[in-house]
Amino acid sequence: MNLKKAALKLHEKLKGKIEIKPKIKVNKNILSLIYTPGVAQASLSIFKNKKNSYKYTWKSNNLAIISDGSRLLELGNKGGEAAIPVMEGKALLYKEYGDINAIPICLKTQEKWEIINLVENIALNFGAINIEDIEAPKCFEIVDDLSKKLSIPVFHDDQHGTAVVVLAALINSLKLVKKKLDKVKIVVLGAGAAGYGITKLLNYAGAKNILVLDSQGIVSPKRYDLNMYKLYLAKITDASEEGTLKDAIKNADVFIGVSGQENILSLNLVKKMNNDAIIFALSNPNPEILPNKARKSKNVKIIATGRGDFNNQVNNALVFPFIMRYILDKKIININEKLLYDFAKKLAKETKNLNFNHIIKGLIK
Repeated sequence: MNLKKAALKLHEKLKGKIEIKPKIKVNKNILSLIYTPGVAQASLSIFKNKKNSYKYTWKSNNLAIISDGSRLLELGNKGGEAAIPVMEGKALLYKEYGDINAIPICLKTQEKWEIINLVENIALNFGAINIEDIEAPKCFEIVDDLSKKLSIPVFHDDQHGTAVVVLAALINSLKLVKKKLDKVKIVVLGAGAAGYGITKLLNYAGAKNILVLDSQGIVSPKRYDLNMYKLYLAKITDASEEGTLKDAIKNADVFIGVSGQENILSLNLVKKMNNDAIIFALSNPNPEILPNKARKSKNVKIIATGRGDFNNQVNNALVFPFIMRYILDKKIININEKLLYDFAKKLAKETKNLNFNHIIKGLIK
């Protein structure tokens, strides 16, 4: 049975990958404590001091995964209902690896302000918000606005989680090829949520020579079609260059693909990279170049994808349950570059038996 058929069969069998279970067995005495009349005491306590909701409810360990399905994996805009199985899978990983109760909330609306208003109104139930698979630049605007309005952390896994795992994998890869982050030329193909987050964190970590490309070519301040987020990328990267991927890839040491376009990196382009080249072709389910093809070029030393069926999986699934566990435990409200950078370094150090086919610690042993 192939992967597609096996996945559908398992989903049909499970009819949902998560469920809610009681934490206590109910009897007559317990019922009077967890429900009426005893529960009124918890409600009154929270009414007097809203912070007591962390003490008397599951809020401190409860997270909402918000998606409108407008940028679903690499499938594009498939809507909120199609996003349900993806968010259920994410919730399962949160519980399995972070012991966090994550509730998928997939929306019919794809209007920015409706999403913001909805999250504002339900946020009191949760200790954190995870924005997921919402198209750029709308996702950035939602995260920025909610981060200002809410007193709980707003985590954007496509941006924050992906940036952490990419930096961690790159730290280890550069160690293996004996190159320095501030000396290498890095090409980031894709200027959406992942590309934006990766570039910001690489810049914070000390990378000096980065080129970012979107569908129109190198993101440069000379272009007149940039939104405020791409303009920011142009300002923090080596945006003096213009052109296409063919121009950007010359003498590059590192390629990071988060474009959503399969097979866009040809073997001829790979051969234009420097010796001991590092390729992270991270688009799912189909990468920018397949590992067996990339290895045909003698200058390639390390190849990673976002998939678990190849060596060197570099995917935000490797990190988001652990970051959120830390954020909740430490009661962190503001998610910034220092937090992400520190976590990336920690993840890099946790990878044992480092080699060209094992650059990052896997989620499942």
